[in-house]
Amino acid sequence: MPSSPPHPAPAPDAGATVGDVGEAALIDRIRRRVPPAPDWVATGIGDDAAVVEPARGTLDVVTTDTLVEGIHFERSFVPAADLGHKTLAVNLSDLAAMGATPRVAVLSLVLPAGMATADLDSLVDGMLALATRHRVALVGGNITRSPGPLVLGMTAIGAVRRRRVLTRGGGRPGDELWVTGALGAATAGLAYLRQEPAGSAVGQADLAGCVERYRRPDPRVRIGMLLGRNRAASAAVDLSDGLGDGVRQLAQASGVGAVLDASAVPIDEGARRWFQTHDLDPLDTALAGGDDYELLVAAPRTHRRRLAAVSRLFRGVPITRIGLLTKDPRLLLRTDSGDRPLPEGYEHFTVR
Repeated sequence: MPSSPPHPAPAPDAGATVGDVGEAALIDRIRRRVPPAPDWVATGIGDDAAVVEPARGTLDVVTTDTLVEGIHFERSFVPAADLGHKTLAVNLSDLAAMGATPRVAVLSLVLPAGMATADLDSLVDGMLALATRHRVALVGGNITRSPGPLVLGMTAIGAVRRRRVLTRGGGRPGDELWVTGALGAATAGLAYLRQEPAGSAVGQADLAGCVERYRRPDPRVRIGMLLGRNRAASAAVDLSDGLGDGVRQLAQASGVGAVLDASAVPIDEGARRWFQTHDLDPLDTALAGGDDYELLVAAPRTHRRRLAAVSRLFRGVPITRIGLLTKDPRLLLRTDSGDRPLPEGYEHFTVR
């Protein structure tokens, strides 16, 4: 997939809003930014629906997600390009948790009439940059007007061979729990931005890294694909709503319980310092916080070598063993002072 559009992108309209431009011009504006589709896309942007040739010998994996202004982001401290990146990233993270190779995406934009066309251009460019990186073709979508917040919806489709699909329900008692990367950075980054929307005080490299993790999560696409291909994992889930929520989701789907080793949970060091400075328990905050988009993986002990092979290919992204699945249905956190219930993650419609 080419890294640049086939036609020059529309020139910014100084001071223009999406309401000034109109729907047809907005669609054309987006289409002119999109690189040519691969040859397996028979019909792309501009028709009533896209037509895509399935990858041979694979199953389609379909996911969708929506980001709502005021719930998932604030435009006051998240640039438009980062919003575009994140709209695609959260969907790619779901595909990674299923072991799928991403292929196509469909974008749904619900736009306030007063949104600047320059911001829309930046949003699309941010999304297309990540799409190019992971060879995802944008094949269509929809635009409508919002009387209130900006809403960004996306459906993404990936491909995976039948025997390499990862699900949440494949875990068994005795399987080890592993997690990619480190946790808590996005939570700390969001907390900082809420205090300093302009981000003017970001001076420390570790705190700047936390802000970056919140604004531009890095979906573990290649790791997920490799975990599926070498059958290292018995189950997996992406951590959009925190490790506590991810463990609960995987355990419930698998019909098991879990014990996490508190001392083993990898917490981002910049986030740890932020939590401690603000009188927050680093472990509980990292367990309950969302937006990490790491992968939680269950794997039989006998598959440690397969996991190590995946880890060697991604030396910049550690994979850490943090616990076990159990016959006991309880979800426990094992600490030096004893076992206690595992903190829950973020959940919509729950009053806290």
